[in-house]
Amino acid sequence: MKTPKRRPRAMRRRIPPPARGDLIAGISVALVLVPQSLAYAELAGLPPVHGLYAAAAAPIAAALIGSSPYLQTGPVALTSLLTLGALSPLAVTGSATFISYAAVLAILVGAARVMLGLLRWGALAYFMSIPVITGFTVAAAVLIIGSQIPDLLAVPADSGNPARAAADALSQPGNWSIAPLLIGFAVIVIVAAGRKISAAVPWVLIATAAALVASRTGIIDVPEIGHIPTGMPPVSLDLPWQAVPQLIVPALLIALVGFAEPASIARKYAAADRQAWSPNREFLGQGLANLAAGAAGGYPTGGSFSRSALNRHAGAKTRWSGAVTGVTVLAMLPIVDVLSQLPVAVLAGLVIVAAISLVDLKPFGEYWRNSRPQFLVAVPTFVATLILAPRVERGLLIGIALAFAVHLWREMRIDVTTRLDDRVLHVHPEGVLYFASAPMLETHLTGLLAEHPDLTSVIIDVHRLGRLDLTGLMALRNFAQQAGDFGVEVEVHNVPEHARERAHRVLEPVCRVVTTEPD
Repeated sequence: MKTPKRRPRAMRRRIPPPARGDLIAGISVALVLVPQSLAYAELAGLPPVHGLYAAAAAPIAAALIGSSPYLQTGPVALTSLLTLGALSPLAVTGSATFISYAAVLAILVGAARVMLGLLRWGALAYFMSIPVITGFTVAAAVLIIGSQIPDLLAVPADSGNPARAAADALSQPGNWSIAPLLIGFAVIVIVAAGRKISAAVPWVLIATAAALVASRTGIIDVPEIGHIPTGMPPVSLDLPWQAVPQLIVPALLIALVGFAEPASIARKYAAADRQAWSPNREFLGQGLANLAAGAAGGYPTGGSFSRSALNRHAGAKTRWSGAVTGVTVLAMLPIVDVLSQLPVAVLAGLVIVAAISLVDLKPFGEYWRNSRPQFLVAVPTFVATLILAPRVERGLLIGIALAFAVHLWREMRIDVTTRLDDRVLHVHPEGVLYFASAPMLETHLTGLLAEHPDLTSVIIDVHRLGRLDLTGLMALRNFAQQAGDFGVEVEVHNVPEHARERAHRVLEPVCRVVTTEPD
């Protein structure tokens, strides 16, 4: 009897069966997601209904292959701001062209994440330095909050930069409307304070429902969202693909930066439950979510901390809870116009309360105390992002460039200490010796020969070098040859194990090599 062949592990993995808690958790999250998606779509410069389209499609697609059982996918504040920044120079916000470009952007983000997941490049989620992410995230949070100030005060905003628009609105106290301000403030207090009491309670839904009832009964009279189209998402791939060249760079940035939040959520809960998680599978799940959101007429999506926490506390056990969330939002689309009288100030309050948690200035002080170069990466990233808004992705690119510059500066530095013992010079280089730093060390060693013309030998102790590649060894060989021309012997001591064999081949023809023995 033949033994049946075992299928590869990847093929044996199956979708876990839904648990009883997934239904309750998924519906609970959907009731919170609906008002949030309206608010985040407004932040992205889109009509609110397109946030609902993304909120319906993305969670269903992400549930197919995602790694985390709790991660809730959909519109989020940071990705919405990045979308606004990417599209506002290309089309008028809210226009048909802007809407179609948003769908293309979502598909590009999805394609990038799927590709990264298939190539198993999930580690790219950690590629950008923490100071860059800190500076950008804090600046983005300030801009997100600033973008909602005109709606809270009911003062028209003329500037494309949210920070300037907020400053203009705040400088006109005579035009402020107190009622929207009080409503928005009440929403912020209810949601922020409520989360500290219990993360399992849908405080967003409670605040939204209360404001909607007050508006529909005439208790309050403030600007409202207005008509929201009902019906299923307009699934289509008939999109302006000619915009792809202009959207590739923003899409790649959103694909990477926007993945930091869902990756953090999945990693946090996996550690809490002592379960494994896969960044590659999460990249695939988030990629499929964005492909679905784009095809459904939505815009780029990400993972939400608040909705994921609610999902977990409400009893979710598997990623089916995300699918339940998407199906619930989908089922609500035919009747979503009941939200047409929702005050705009409520949406502003929901966006602000989501962004407040991102304004954390403590890391800047830590960078100042522990690493001035990293401080000089984080702060310019913060300032550039604020100044260049709404093109916030340019601030991020500046931060990435600064981080690379600091890295190269550090990697190219070779600190050299010397000790003269009679006519023997002991040299202790410290750093990383590779193609970029090798010429600097060779020049420094040659200068030491000129400073000490009476030397008989030079002993170079390389145990403090973090890496010793072929180019570095060749630089040492060149110096040994130059020294030999002046009658000076060169010895290279304490060659680390990783470079030992190569060091003997490259250096021994011109100098003596003394290697260290492993413990």
